[in-house]
This record gives sequence, C-alpha cells and structure tokens, in this order.
Amino acid sequence: MLVEPRSGRLAAWGNALLAGLVSPDDAALSIVGADAVHRVAELPGESGPVGLTLGLGRLRALGVTGLRVALPAPGHPLGLSGPPEFNARALDAEEAVVAVGAALGLVPEVSEAGPSGDVHVEVVWHCLPVREAVPADVPSLGEAERELAEALREAAVVLTRLDVAASGPVAEAAMSAYRARAEAGREVLAPGYPPRAVRVLSLAQRVGLLVSLAYERGHGGAVAASEMAARAEALRPVERVARRAQVAAYNAYVEGRERG
Repeated sequence: MLVEPRSGRLAAWGNALLAGLVSPDDAALSIVGADAVHRVAELPGESGPVGLTLGLGRLRALGVTGLRVALPAPGHPLGLSGPPEFNARALDAEEAVVAVGAALGLVPEVSEAGPSGDVHVEVVWHCLPVREAVPADVPSLGEAERELAEALREAAVVLTRLDVAASGPVAEAAMSAYRARAEAGREVLAPGYPPRAVRVLSLAQRVGLLVSLAYERGHGGAVAASEMAARAEALRPVERVARRAQVAAYNAYVEGRERG
C-alpha cells in the first residue's frame, strides 16, 4: 500500500483537471507516473482506445464532474455500487474509479513486457456502466483518521504477539525509505485536496506498509499452519482499515464539493 493505486492517481489528478487546477498534460503525466502509457477503452462515442488526455476530455464532455476511488477485496466491495458485472471486474483488478455526473466507471487492465529491470507497463482503463448509488462502506475523513490511529496501535500489539513485529534490517530499510519520501515533501495528492486528506492518506500508507512487511517477512516465529492463519486473521482488520482510509482520502475532494 505504500505505492499509490493507479485508481488513486487517476481520481486525484482527474479531479484536479476537472476543477481547472492543472493542465491536461500535467494531469496525464502524473496519472501515468512510472508506467509507459495509459489508454481508455470502450468510451461512449469512441470506436477504439484513446489516449489518456483525450479520454479525460471525453469523460468531461459526457458530463463527468468528479471521480471516486474503489478498492474492493473479497467480501468487502469498498467504494462500489454495482452492477454485479462492474463489481466483478473491479474485484479482479482490486481497484476501480467511479465517475460522478455520469453512470460510468473505469477498471484498469495492466500488462507488462520486457526483461527484468526494464519492464514496460501499459494500462488500459476499460470504461463500463455503473449503478448510480451510494458507494459501499466509505467512511468520512474524520472517521478514517480515528480508525487509523487505533489500527496503528492494534498492528503493533498484534505483530508483537505473533512474533512477526516489523523489525530487522529489511523492515528498517523500508521504513527509512518511507520517511525519506515523506520528508522530501512528495505530492501525496493532487492540488485541490484538503490537508486532512493528505494526512489521512499518508497515515493509511504507513499502516499498509506495516501490514505488508508483516506478510513479506516470512513465517517469523509462526511456524505452524494454525499460527500463520492466526496472523492473517489478525492482520485482516488492520489492512481493511487502511484501505477504507485510502478511499476516504482520495474521495475527499468530491465529498467536500458535494457538501458545498
């Protein structure tokens, strides 16, 4: 979770573009990031895939006024509102973007090519119909911030109890890299987002990193299958809180505008 989901970049910089706070070229560059190219397919009125800049302009012409993020997981359709076909595609991708102002959603299809160390990543955003309804299980920023504070405490207790505390050279290096990025003043969100959303997203990424480290460090002291299952069961609620907070942060621009 330390790395931004592609849906987060698309929603954040797409919202900034729709608000007139960034240029189309700047928005597209920020969305693409380290990938090679992004295209948008199955857009109404288009016969084939189009470039990201044209795709964003086409969405605005179709009436899109904002973009929300969905980060679903099995049993947790976070940010989705249907129909089942769209939800299934989003669940397979583990992320999606849902438009405001038009009943459309975008699901990324990622393909990679090339040798190790020189991987060429292409992303196609498939535009699909969605149901206009309240997205599932998205908290407010305030609620997300409170949940995250508790999740950090719970994560420390759980990992220590299961003897897989985020410690050691690998964990320390990862946390040092995280702090270095934060101290470098990286742009966590696009222009137009409130400071609280930036704070919540940064904290959510930190919680997600701790959970990822716990999974990546192997068995640690938990060698029995039952102990490994207990670790996963204990970490699942913490990871869920981090995902909910990420969605709340990315959706803060749209939610704030709708509140007037």
